[in-house]
Parts: sequence; C-alpha cells; structure tokens
Amino acid sequence: MRISHSFATSLLALALTACAVGPTSPLPVAAPPPPVAEAPRAAPLSDLVAAVKLPYERFTLANGLTVLVHTDRKAPVVGVAVWYGVGSKHEPQGKTGFAHLFEHLMFYGTRHVPGDFFQPLTQAGATDMNGTTWFDRTNYYETVPTPALDRALMMESDRMGYLLQAMTQKRLDAQRAVVQNEKRQRDNDPFGLVDYEMLETLYPAGHPYRHSTIGSMADLDAASLADVKGWFIDHYAPNNAVLVLSGDIDVATARAKAERWFGPIPTGPKVQPVAVPVPTLPAPVARTIHDQVPTTRLYRMWAVPGYDQPDYLPLQVAGVILGGLSSSRLDDALVREKQLAVAVSAGAQVFAQGGQFFVQADVKPGADPAAAGAALDAELARLLAEGPSPDEMTRALTVVASGQIRALESVGGEGGKSQSLAEGLLFSGDPAYVEAELKRAAALTPADVRDAARRWLARPAFALTVAPGVREGGGEQRGGDGLPPLPKAARKVRTMPPMTAFVDPVDRTKLPPAGAVDALDFPVIERATLSNGMKVAFARRTAVPTVSVRMEFDAGYAADPADAAGTGALLLQLMDEGTTTRSSTELARQRERLGAQINGSASADTTSFQLDAMETNLAPSLDLLADYVRNPALAPAELERVRAQQLTAIAGEASDPQGLASRVLYPALYGPGHPYGRAPSGTGEAVVVAKLSRDDLAAYHRRWLRPDRAQVIVVGDTTLAAVTRLLEASFGDWRAPAEAAPTKAFPQALPVAQSRVLLVDRPGMPQAMIMAGEPIAVKGADDTVALETANDVIGGDFLSRLNTDLRETKGWSYGVYSGLNDRADARAFLMVAPVQADKAGAAVAAMRGDLVDYLNRKGTTAAELDLASASNARKLPGMLETTPSLLEAVAKIVRLGRPDDFYARLPERYRTLTATDLDAAIRSKVDAGRLVWVVVGDAKSIRPQLQGLGLAVEQVKVAE
Repeated sequence: MRISHSFATSLLALALTACAVGPTSPLPVAAPPPPVAEAPRAAPLSDLVAAVKLPYERFTLANGLTVLVHTDRKAPVVGVAVWYGVGSKHEPQGKTGFAHLFEHLMFYGTRHVPGDFFQPLTQAGATDMNGTTWFDRTNYYETVPTPALDRALMMESDRMGYLLQAMTQKRLDAQRAVVQNEKRQRDNDPFGLVDYEMLETLYPAGHPYRHSTIGSMADLDAASLADVKGWFIDHYAPNNAVLVLSGDIDVATARAKAERWFGPIPTGPKVQPVAVPVPTLPAPVARTIHDQVPTTRLYRMWAVPGYDQPDYLPLQVAGVILGGLSSSRLDDALVREKQLAVAVSAGAQVFAQGGQFFVQADVKPGADPAAAGAALDAELARLLAEGPSPDEMTRALTVVASGQIRALESVGGEGGKSQSLAEGLLFSGDPAYVEAELKRAAALTPADVRDAARRWLARPAFALTVAPGVREGGGEQRGGDGLPPLPKAARKVRTMPPMTAFVDPVDRTKLPPAGAVDALDFPVIERATLSNGMKVAFARRTAVPTVSVRMEFDAGYAADPADAAGTGALLLQLMDEGTTTRSSTELARQRERLGAQINGSASADTTSFQLDAMETNLAPSLDLLADYVRNPALAPAELERVRAQQLTAIAGEASDPQGLASRVLYPALYGPGHPYGRAPSGTGEAVVVAKLSRDDLAAYHRRWLRPDRAQVIVVGDTTLAAVTRLLEASFGDWRAPAEAAPTKAFPQALPVAQSRVLLVDRPGMPQAMIMAGEPIAVKGADDTVALETANDVIGGDFLSRLNTDLRETKGWSYGVYSGLNDRADARAFLMVAPVQADKAGAAVAAMRGDLVDYLNRKGTTAAELDLASASNARKLPGMLETTPSLLEAVAKIVRLGRPDDFYARLPERYRTLTATDLDAAIRSKVDAGRLVWVVVGDAKSIRPQLQGLGLAVEQVKVAE
C-alpha cells in the first residue's frame, strides 16, 4: 500500500531504468587508445517494435465494469488487478490525502472478509500484492496461483460492494496514523521535500495536481468517518473500474467468474471529469533550499502535457536523450567531459492530463554549482536548437523497446501486462496502447522531438537548488492544496451516507478455498564446460525473446584488502568507463544500439556481471560482455571521475538514515577488522577510497576476477548448445594467471556480543531509524528453511508480529521487518524499524518484547505456522514466473551447492514443517539478549526515551 512514484506504463518511462553500472576483467597497464573495436551489428529497431505484443479480449458487465483478459500459460498463476478511475486530483478543497488514505482502508476488512486482506491472500500464495495511488487512479493487484483465483475475485468484489459495513472509526484512526508515518518517512529522506517544492511552484493553489497524493497532516487529521464513507460511495463503483485478468486464464472462464463475483454490484454515480490545465510560470523561478544531502543538486522543472495531448511522447523521447541513457547528452557533457557533476538525469513524469519534465544534476564536490548549472542549461539549449541526431533516436528507442519487452514478461504486479492493459484503457482508451505508442515513437523524427521540446521547455523554468545544510523546515505542514481554509459557513459537513442493499445470489459467508497447487514445474538445469574450464549452467525460458547471462566470481567486498575497503566497488564503477578498444561513451552507445544491459554488482561474497540481451542480438552482446569483463581500460582520467562519484555515494549513505545506521551496526556486529564488518554497500570509507590507485584496482582484478573463479548462469530463449558456442567464442581463450587463486580470510571467532544502544545524532529528524542485529551461527550454505520460515512469523512478512504490533496496532511506523543477511561465512539476524521520533524508546522496548516473547513463552501458533508454511509453498510459481527470478534461483543452486531439484522439493518441505521445527530453529540461533541496537535520530529528544530500557547507551559520531 503506497503512493506510486513510478512513471506510468508508458514505455518511454522504462528507459530511465535501462542503464546500469558496469562489470570487471583483466587489465592493461596504459591508458586506452582511441576506440578501434568494430561496432556490433544490431537487429533493426523495427524487429524489436514488432516483438512488443499484448493481445487481449474485452467485455463489459451490465453494471459497467470493464473486464480485460490476456492469456499467458507459462506459469499456473493469474495476475488480478482492479483499477479505479479516481486519484488525488478528484479530492475537493480541504480533503487532500483522501484517495491514498482510502487505498489503505480498502485492505482492512469488508462485510464478508472482516480481517485484513493480506492474511487470506498470503495464505493463498499471492505474490506482487499491493495497492497504489496517484493523481489519476487507484489500483489494487495481486498475482495468485490459478486455483486461488476465486478467492482473489471474491475479495476484490467484496471491497467494491461491501466495504462500508465494515468501516469503523477505529480502523480509520489506525490507518490515518500509518499514513502519517508514511509521510514522515518520505519527508525524512534526503531530498524528501523536493516534491513539495515542485508541485507548489509549478501549479497554482487549488490546481488538481498541486497537492501531494499523500496530502497534508491537517487534512488527514480532519478526515471524518462520514467523509471517508462518502468518498467510497462517490467513486468506488463498477462503472468507474477496470478488472484485468492476465495469465493462466481464458475469456470464457474470465467472463463466468467476473459475472459471478462482480455482476450483482450495482452501478454507482458517474465520476465527473476534472479540468487539469497545464500552467506556465509567468517568469522563471529560482530557489535554494538546504537539506542533509551529500552534495548540491540542481533541478530544472516545467509543467508539461499528459497522455491527453500528443506532445507527451516526443517530450519523453527528449528526456531519454537528454539524461536517460548511459551516453546521454548530460552524461557526456557534465559527467564525462567537463566533470562538473557526478550524476545526471532527465525525463518526463506523465499522467493522464499533465505531468512534469525535470532535468537534474548532482554537482561534483568541489565544483562550482553555477558552472554546472550553466553547462546543464547549455545542453538543454543545444537540444532545443539542434534537436537529436538520428543515431540518438535509434539508441533511445532501442533501449525503450527492449525494456518494454522485458517488462511484459510478468503477468501482474507493477510494470507487467495487467498494468499496461489497465493504464492503456484508462489514459488512452486502448488497452493495447503500448503497441501503438511504441510504433508511434519509432515513427518520430528528430524534428518532432526538437519542436515539442521547444514548445514546452523554452517556457520559464523552476530552477531549484538543494544544497547541503540544515533544513529550514520540515514537511509536516506541506502537501495541501494551498487554498485558505474554507469558512465554516462554506464547509460541507457530510452526514453518514446510507448503505445501499442489493440482491447478491452468491454465498459469501465462506471464503473460497485456496485450492490445490500442482507440483512446481522447475525447468531442467543443463550444464556445460568451456575449453578453459569455465562452468555453464543453463535453464530454458521462452516467454519473451530475451537471454540473461550472469558471470559470478567468488569475490565480493569481503575480498577487499583489510586496509582498503571499497576497492571492489571502485573497480566496478571504473569498469563501466571503457575497455582497451572502446571509450566510455562508445561502450555505452554500443550497449544501447543492441538494447543490452550490462551491469556489475557485488554482494559481500560475490562479484557478478550480468548481461540482459535481446535474443536476436545475443552474439554481439556477448562479445561486448567479454570485452567489458576481460579488457577494462582502467583509464587514470576516468578513475578520478568515478572516485568522485563513489565519495559522493559514501557521503550519501551518511545522510540517509538507514544507510547511516548500517554503517554503524555492521562493525559493531562483526568487528571493524572482519571482512563483513564494513558498510554493507561495499563502498568503503572516504579516507581509503580517496587514496586508491589504478594499480590497486588492477591487482584486485587480476587476483579475483579470473576464469577459474567464475561460474556462468544463463536463462532465456536459446539452447545450451547455442549459448555454449557463443560463450566459447567470447571467453574460451581467457586463461587464468599463473599465481594461485586467493582465498578470503575469515576469523574463527566473532566479537563477544554486548547488547547496547548506539545512538547517532541527526537533529531535527521527524522519525527515528532503528536497526538491531546479532551474528548467528549460520553459514550461507546451511539449510535455513525452518529458520527463514520462523523469521516470517516474527518479522519477515507483512503479517508478522513486529509489523502488526508497531504498524497496525500502535501506528508508530509505516513498516517494520526482520531478516537474515546473506553472508557465506557468518550470517546475522537483523531488525529494521523507522518510527515516529517521539516513540523511539517505546519502539525499542516493544520490538525487544515481541522477540523475547517469541523466543520463550509465545512460540509459533498453529495459525502462524499454517500461514507461513502454506503461503511459502504456494507462492513459488509466482515468485519464479520471470527470467530474472529464475536466473536468481539457478544462481543460488549453483553458488550454494544445492541439488538441482531444490525448488521442486521445497513446497513439500514447507508443508511438513511443524511449529516445533520453527521454534527450535530460531531459538537455537537468536538471542534477544545479544542484540546491538542502533538508533539514528534527534539525540536530544531520543536519549531520554532510552533511559529505563536496561541497556547502555553510547552516542557515536560517524566519520564524514
């Protein structure tokens, strides 16, 4: 349940997430020569556009409910989504936040499902389960095993037709507190006030897009039960909704089920259209605010058209070219050439009737913000004057099309088929609009993009600067519509609306059964060995024409030298900046022309390079991956640039409450000299990163990233024989160095646990960030099925004891969770809780009390066992539906030495667990008396709250 901050399904939105960080490889010693590598030949853009297909069938019930059906039999799951044409733009004066507050209330009981909706859906094995609210719409969605479809449809129809009977003041008050803590949590983030600045400046008071979707605290406080019930009657009806069923279903089955569950619900009032003009600032606006941020960020913002005007599409393309590609104009000019910024981006957030175009740059520490701003403005002016080149258009649209193909593999959730169908209908009148939109985008000319940019981005801009410093104010009183309070005489006091009865022949007194789930159909893992000894594991998946290749090395940030934490992370960043035959820009451009993503990442124990390629471009994409991994340039000039980026990232962690808490907690758990006693991001310490040399990075690459330490995992639309042949051509002649492969040195014993509170002062925070943990006697390859299931009971699931207590019962937090970190040698049990600042001490006591109870007198109940074990068994098909999820599962089988049938046998293991198994597993490993607590917040107000807990309190200062 949350506010949606993603771009709408519009495929141009996908481009901003299509470019990532880079990989690793052997090393040359000199700076790279000019690029000489032959550019790989890519399949034409038209082939990718033609591959985007979203067939559907449509029918409408007598009550006005529109039903869209898409059949996809790759997995025995159905994505269920109900989209209502109501969002924050429909909120009347003084009622901001109603749409989002109501979204929360829709999860907490109806006449026939009196408890919260998460329990029966979780028990049924639902995945991708949530609800979101935005300016124009509210949605609810879940992906369920096919036998549980009736349960999901009964519940969705019950909240459409039978919600008011279960709505109480107590539920309203509880969810109001949760939403207000959600607002505090968002406001508490670095740059958390920027949205308020943007909306309040670009839109006049009272404009439908002017107030934030979460609303103002005052309006949330004023919401009455009658107001909320009236909101439901006015907006939540079948004739204002779209039901999407996508996956293991056909239209005949869908029609029968939709008629049964939704047919009897009567038509409601027609939601009146809202006028949403696109405003223009009368003159440029420049403003500077301060926040606890690592570096100055510059913004340029404009209000722009929405889906109801054709200019939104060329504006989105302009955003991709300006700042949405790895080789974007802003990246090339501000980051690579002038080195005035460490990060840039641009894009259009597009909604039904308007949106915002933004350009932003994070100024390189030490650089002149004015110079960076001038360079940013110059690039924008150049785009408006010249327009994009044909090659820029092709690269941008290839990235977009390949991203859309990947997104449409999922039947439900966010960004999948059900979302695309619903948004296409609601915003454009065409459920398959994604197809038409991409064809239209591919037909755009450079002049089309230039002219649209001139029309909208040559207008006065809002130039916002966020500079490091102390906030001038918080967000508590912001987010409203900007209008003065209505005088009492003009206020409409809503009376409690009547509950309209209707005839429903369906027996709703019993929840439909979850149904029996067939044995998990996990694909066969095939294996091969390259001529140089590299092992290949392959699983075939043909739902979309893509192939994912992951190359894993036994390295990770635990392989960093003891006195050089951050080495591996800096190497990964530098590897993205060119090879011995390809410059940084050319490497990025060639990836974009292929529609390929190449990402380098590291966990504590593993360094990985992943290629996500279009099947038609697999051969040249693998050649690019090989050059990337084997031949990084490690150019000294690029090193200084990425060093500045990593130093900024380290500073960013110190300004982020959870990042800061992690930097304090891990050394306390493992000891500062332990390979795991470092910031879990792996970015290291600023004083060390500032001194790392090219030779240091080259030595790390030579020692740890070598073929005899690599494992290749492939999943996708190819065959083992075909991919092995291509891998042999790209990697078969790669030989390991003569020196013996290194090993990581883990100490035999960890520090003796001393339970205490480490308090980190961050003045003025509206929330406190609480983290707690302890190392446990568990290694990464150990069997933890019972232990992980026990963790679901205490804190690993939305319905866990910790979240239920602090979020649902007490209303102190937006969400609390616990879990086991992934470490090969020594794992840790962790708890995380962002809470309102005045409840920090009480929250520590409550969390500790909940854990002590579970470990002692209040072990796993029969209901908790049934929920955790049954849901874990049933949700596996949904969890393994897509190529990325299957790739991760196969990688874990290989990395942890699990049998190939591990996941096929896992459902039965879950079903045979007992409460005694869960209690024994967690009680043998976790001890509440050994927890180290970290609290980040305003020490002046929090320290007194910590007195009386029986824990020593140490105030610690984190190095800048």
